[in-house]
Amino acid sequence: MMRAVSADLSSCLVPDELWELVAPSLPSFAARPQGGGTAPRDERAVFTAVVYVLTSGCVWRHLPPTFARPAHANRQS
Repeated sequence: MMRAVSADLSSCLVPDELWELVAPSLPSFAARPQGGGTAPRDERAVFTAVVYVLTSGCVWRHLPPTFARPAHANRQS
């Protein structure tokens, strides 16, 4: 389960205007008919983690605990 990114941090890194531009570009989640695969994640939280890594210079394994586990955010990017 992904941890929730605090609303203040999320709105600072990814304002609503930016999210409205980015969201349509992200692929939608399609369940596989045979089951399995990657479970859907909160796309905005994952995108916020990506923005944090790109703007801070942080490496994935040092992603603060308020974000998704590094493996989740890195796979979704």
